[in-house]
Amino acid sequence: MIIVVGDLVTDVLVEHHGPIRAGSDTDAAIRVAGGGQAANTAAWLAHAGRAVTLVAAVGADRAGRERMAELEAAGVSCAVRVHPDVATGSVVVLTGAAERTMITDRGASLLLDPEHVTAAVAAVPACGHLHLSGYPLLHGGSRPAGLAALAAAARAGLTVSVDAASAGPLRDVGADVFLAWVRGSDLLLCNSDEAEVLAGPGSAAEQAERLAGQVRNVVVKRGAGGALWHGPEGVFTVAGEAAPVKDPTGAGDAFAAGLLAAWCSGAGPEASLRAGNALGATAVAGVGARPALG
Repeated sequence: MIIVVGDLVTDVLVEHHGPIRAGSDTDAAIRVAGGGQAANTAAWLAHAGRAVTLVAAVGADRAGRERMAELEAAGVSCAVRVHPDVATGSVVVLTGAAERTMITDRGASLLLDPEHVTAAVAAVPACGHLHLSGYPLLHGGSRPAGLAALAAAARAGLTVSVDAASAGPLRDVGADVFLAWVRGSDLLLCNSDEAEVLAGPGSAAEQAERLAGQVRNVVVKRGAGGALWHGPEGVFTVAGEAAPVKDPTGAGDAFAAGLLAAWCSGAGPEASLRAGNALGATAVAGVGARPALG
């Protein structure tokens, strides 16, 4: 069993055709879909055949009901608390072939409840795994719940992975503070921008080596350039998989899911990285942050 703690939101995906022309019109394809780093990772884990539960918070609105229904249809168990009088979070994702920019209203995600999270994590068998999206830690309203998840996992003897989430908010809270929160975790995942915030400039290998003093294993995701793993078993690198890039939204979440599905099944670092790359390549070839249903 893998339990994922974090955000469940609505993504408004704006796939713009060419550069955005500020102060004028830019042609785009726009659609609404489920999003949130934790929810995306949970959906990809279910797609990979893993039993997974998502712990999150939504509003008592149509969006919240639809977001939970989508995940349940994808095979995710939802331990999601519904909060009245607050809207489900939403994110406008401006996406092109090269990168994406997110404009975020976290909504009910900020009300993630420490007691609810603690109870959900405590119910996971001792052989299970907690994957914590970094977003709850990066915002004051949800931070107690993120810290409660880590504490509950430690008491229950679960293995723990943390996704560093986003470079901007990481910079706001500070690298030393964030690393103190996640110190001792079994696995920290970060992309190149997040690694630079947490470890300073340098190669992925240099950054991972600096971070290895804080957590047991470090993975630095380099997009099309592949990924690097640093841990007690050594340093492993794999090249990225060639794939047509239609939309990078959710690729990092898919990578995390593929890696965790393999690693939690006993695969070694190199095989886990390759599994992450394979699912990430699947993600970028489609539009949106989740695997297609059916």
